[in-house]
Amino acid sequence: MRLLIEALHDLGTGSVSYLVVDRTARKGAVIDCWLGLDLSSGRIDRTCVAHWTRRVERLGIDLAWILETHVHADHLSGAVELRAAAGGRIGIGAGILDVAARWQSILALPPDANTGANFDRLFANGDELRIGDLPMGVMATPGHTPSCVTYLVGDAAFVGDTLFMPQAGTARCDFPGGSARTLYRSIRRILALPPGTRIFCAHDYGPTCGRPASWESNVVQQRRNNVQAHLGVSEDEFVAFREARDRELAAPALIYPALQVNLRAGRLPEREANGIAYLRLPLEVQSSASSSKPMPAPMPIGMP
Repeated sequence: MRLLIEALHDLGTGSVSYLVVDRTARKGAVIDCWLGLDLSSGRIDRTCVAHWTRRVERLGIDLAWILETHVHADHLSGAVELRAAAGGRIGIGAGILDVAARWQSILALPPDANTGANFDRLFANGDELRIGDLPMGVMATPGHTPSCVTYLVGDAAFVGDTLFMPQAGTARCDFPGGSARTLYRSIRRILALPPGTRIFCAHDYGPTCGRPASWESNVVQQRRNNVQAHLGVSEDEFVAFREARDRELAAPALIYPALQVNLRAGRLPEREANGIAYLRLPLEVQSSASSSKPMPAPMPIGMP
């Protein structure tokens, strides 16, 4: 088979990162490379970056692209570090600029976060890139965030958080710029793909639900069995359920650190005079961008 797909699952956050390879042309792409962050110590987990760097070397391929399905709020991006280790260009949906604009007043982001300057390409709906000789299409699938895109290559669709596994449903829509109605319509675009299209999710929380982790389904399975968005669910029913469910959810523990890093393609804050880099935590923010529940305390990052 010409198209090779490998996955790496992080038990801590449920995140799934993918390596996509054109075996014939010996070119590859990594999707949603993650960094872990331990809030209690400030230590960075670079397992994903190291894993894909080794795999690229062992497979003897050139890394053409490092792709993000959206601006993640529950883990840090490893894109910049993977580019430094293995090469490649970094890409994300152009909706990242919308995400940055919505968070600017809360996080006081540096200028490069507002312009997407750390990314090599911002994709619009319908854009195409190539993994070797394999075309990869970009489908805008907003709703979870304005930046969400689905990457289409061969018989595979990398949907980010737009869809979870059928028994898990879909992602939340209560972040700034999120919309349950928009998400429903994005899901319908995915479910209109050919029935045999394989769907690869960016997260799975199976072990916390008493089942093995899994991240691959297909369009037929999602149409029939997705507990929140199968074909029998109307738009109004989905919106009512999703909005009610989202009101019960706490903010992700890493949302503020993740946004500060991920809007810069995974670039960590610069070290200060004492040699330590810090992430910022807004206090007592009353807006849709924050949770009424206490947020984690700020910690220096990357300490030995």
